[in-house]
Amino acid sequence: MRGVMRANLKRRRGRRWVALGLAAAVLVLIAPAAPVAAPRAPAAFIVQASTTGLAAQAVAAVGGELTHRLEIINAVGARLADEQLAILRAGHGIRVYENRTAETAVNTTELGPVGDVEIGGSERVEHQGIDTEYPAFIDADKLHRAAIDGAGVTIAFLDTGVWTEGSQIERGVAQDGHGRDRILAQYNAVADIETSGPILAQLLDAPGVATDMSGHGTHISSVSASSYVAEAKGNLQLYNGVAPNADLVVVKSFDADGRGTYLDVIRGIGWVVANRSRYGIRVLNLSFSAEPISYYWDDPLNQAVMQAWQMGIVVVASAGNRGPDAMTIGVPGNVPYVITVGAMSDAASQDPSDDFLASFSSTGPTFEGFVKPEVLAPGGHVMGLMSEKSLIAAEHPEFHNGASYFTMSGTSQATAVVSGVAALMLQADPGLTPDDLKCRLMANARPAVEEGPVTGELKLAYSVFQQGAGLVNARDAAYDWSKGCANSGLDIGLDLAGTQHYGGRANRDESGAYYLDGLEGDGFTWSDGFLWSDGHKFHEGYAWNDGFLWSDGMVWSDGYTWSDGLLWSDGLVWSDGITWSDAYMAINRWVEQE
Repeated sequence: MRGVMRANLKRRRGRRWVALGLAAAVLVLIAPAAPVAAPRAPAAFIVQASTTGLAAQAVAAVGGELTHRLEIINAVGARLADEQLAILRAGHGIRVYENRTAETAVNTTELGPVGDVEIGGSERVEHQGIDTEYPAFIDADKLHRAAIDGAGVTIAFLDTGVWTEGSQIERGVAQDGHGRDRILAQYNAVADIETSGPILAQLLDAPGVATDMSGHGTHISSVSASSYVAEAKGNLQLYNGVAPNADLVVVKSFDADGRGTYLDVIRGIGWVVANRSRYGIRVLNLSFSAEPISYYWDDPLNQAVMQAWQMGIVVVASAGNRGPDAMTIGVPGNVPYVITVGAMSDAASQDPSDDFLASFSSTGPTFEGFVKPEVLAPGGHVMGLMSEKSLIAAEHPEFHNGASYFTMSGTSQATAVVSGVAALMLQADPGLTPDDLKCRLMANARPAVEEGPVTGELKLAYSVFQQGAGLVNARDAAYDWSKGCANSGLDIGLDLAGTQHYGGRANRDESGAYYLDGLEGDGFTWSDGFLWSDGHKFHEGYAWNDGFLWSDGMVWSDGYTWSDGLLWSDGLVWSDGITWSDAYMAINRWVEQE
């Protein structure tokens, strides 16, 4: 119905425009000439061609200013005046998209006090963390005891950077559990500057130097990989992070206010792909989200993400914080291939029966009909490292404990948890492909369930459109040997080549309920409504039906008739009158702390 309604609206608008056009033609005969608007100053655009070289030549031919080389998507960044833009858009084989600055939004609410911790001195000491709880919550601590802690695997974080002031607070990120420096490189995608080797070591020890003035990037990195150990539990080595001995690569594409552009994000992803072998990058964490305004394959940022996946990098992306409504999954989480993560909360208690899906967590399906997110992870009141001097901590001191730790909620934090889990899985099985890692992660997730109408029977408490396969479990996923149960029916090479695109199994009936073609039963039909505050247990014994058939892809065709005569996408032209980069990148978006 959604597609039909939009198509009809478009046709009505078309008839109205014809009438207005005739009226305007008459007025021209009697009205004085309107003043000519002054030309706009040159603005930033993404110019794409069959090769980066041809895109650069096209920009040079019209006299534009080249700003970025984006080989990963055969494009360049350029500053163009109106007349230059018009010439390029009229050219054959050239695609041009605006690159507007995106901004974050802030919402704060009350949260209980964060536990006190004092850390002093400049030398590393043992037991200087607190119990962050989420590694044990997903059974990552059981892997740590078996020496599966992320060693030998590099996670790249594309974010606001990391705080490198040389203080004790940030050593949990800068050093692994053995006290070894483990940030292999930093790349500033905004300035196009890479720092590594001895210069990076000096930077990490230099007082007064900070690349993460926001605090978000440091927080995210520490959730994935903090090497600090909780003192409260004695010698059990309860690490604060999920993968405490993983190596890190830091890519800065956002400023202190959490603002970034498609150009800088794409350049950062391109750098990660180009340097994946050099630094052993196996996982890319993308804790941001933008509102989709094109098909997934037509978004240039998504094209870069798909290239990373194809080159063997496990991409973990936020679902977004625009829930609880349906069809709110953001870019790049709407890419069908990647692992998209939603957020759950433990309600700040040890009782598993009151755990719940966070209301801010974005919900599927995607416009193309894919079930998203794939999995959930802890994303409510998550504690991580952040300097009190960073912008977020300074603006919201009520969430900082005055020493090292800051509490945040969002799918950004949940994404960081899953990136750490991916590092553990890759250490356990270094030969894992991104598709099979996604398969094992989903196959061993624990969906939220509740009692069914028959005694002893369990049914899904949340639809697959809300929770995907359920809450991740690090231990089970690392020890599993499943293959071939994710991204079935999809060919990323054909997708990137533009010769074939895909849609998922989701549909919407005339009553507005979402359902999955070929599947019936609780959890596979959803009417976009739920009591989100209810608590439910994420059950480890639930048997999934149909082998994740709901995650398969089908060949897409424009105006595809999904079923029951419902034209989901009939007549909807995404890019008509809007630009790709009008998206809202919610890297620091504040949500209610649940």
